[in-house]
Amino acid sequence: MSTSQARPGSQATAVPAAGTPDVDRSDPAYRRWLKDAVRKIQAEARRSADTHLLRFPLPEHWGIDLYLKDESTHPTGSLKHRLARSLFLYGLCNGWIRPGRPVIEASSGSTAVSEAYFAALIGVPFIAVMPRTTSAEKTRLIEFHGGRCHLVDDPHTVYEVSARLARETGGHYMDQFTYAERATDWRGNNNIAESVYGQLRLERYPEPAWIVATAGTGGTSATIARYVHYMQYDTRVCVADPENSCFFDGWVTSDPDAASDCASRIEGIGRPRMEPSFVPGAIDRMMKVPDAASVAAARALEQAIGRKAGGSTGTGLWSALKIVAEMVAEGRTGSVVTLLCDSGDRYLDKYYSDAWLAGQGLDITPHAAVIDGFLATGRWAA
Repeated sequence: MSTSQARPGSQATAVPAAGTPDVDRSDPAYRRWLKDAVRKIQAEARRSADTHLLRFPLPEHWGIDLYLKDESTHPTGSLKHRLARSLFLYGLCNGWIRPGRPVIEASSGSTAVSEAYFAALIGVPFIAVMPRTTSAEKTRLIEFHGGRCHLVDDPHTVYEVSARLARETGGHYMDQFTYAERATDWRGNNNIAESVYGQLRLERYPEPAWIVATAGTGGTSATIARYVHYMQYDTRVCVADPENSCFFDGWVTSDPDAASDCASRIEGIGRPRMEPSFVPGAIDRMMKVPDAASVAAARALEQAIGRKAGGSTGTGLWSALKIVAEMVAEGRTGSVVTLLCDSGDRYLDKYYSDAWLAGQGLDITPHAAVIDGFLATGRWAA
């Protein structure tokens, strides 16, 4: 069962009827519209300054620097802004996104927020198909940008519902889980990996020992890992995976059919199936992270740098701190980079709510103690 919600007067309500004839791609009016849409998205990229690389405070004598690439400063507030921009350019240049036709996306929220923004920028309707458990703040942001939210009770159905809506409306199903890894130029063009290495150029360890990412589509980890290999760096790439996600098991067993029966509690990452954009052969390591540890790490980040971040940031930070602990134990120096994916303000009713944690049966106390003990002593008491 699913329901729809839309902000009154939003452009997303202007959905063409099923069976609307396809556009004539040789029509001069269509070509003018296409050129203008691509121009607007490229101009938006030029207006957006690069995101910051923040330092997480560690004891100086460890000889290790830990950084967070702060993707929350994008105009739509998350790492998914880069992905949405790439997906829109990919869809436009392939002739898939057309004037007056809706763009539909299966999402757990942040990608949909960013896609709603770009849909409004070029003047097409947008529909987000999301689990009903998606945070209320993400729903609000999608509707703020003029999008419409189509909520489903079973998270496993987001793919088929999105495809059905695209057929019924004559729109385009963006399908981030298939196209994320191919829409982004992993060789450069100021992708997230190239940006990180450029920002580290004058640091004491300009080539990081590890970059830690998380995986929703898998596109970010694929982009980073491919860029590392292409540029012949010695950096290793680790992907941190939350509970109720199949990526870790699929990577360990080399099983492309690995699956999970439950939906991830950490919004934006973790999937019930091995998504086409997840490229396990490109990455060096994976870690399975308890959800309580993800929340504990997100809260530890606020204590360390005064910034709230989402649960996916906590998942990556937990793994990054564990890697730092291994380096300390082995007497190695160097730098480690992970991602600040989005702001914790989107999750005040979840990861920053003790009542929500209790309702989920999550106790973050022992994990918080591990982080505190490590930062004080350099030892990881797992």
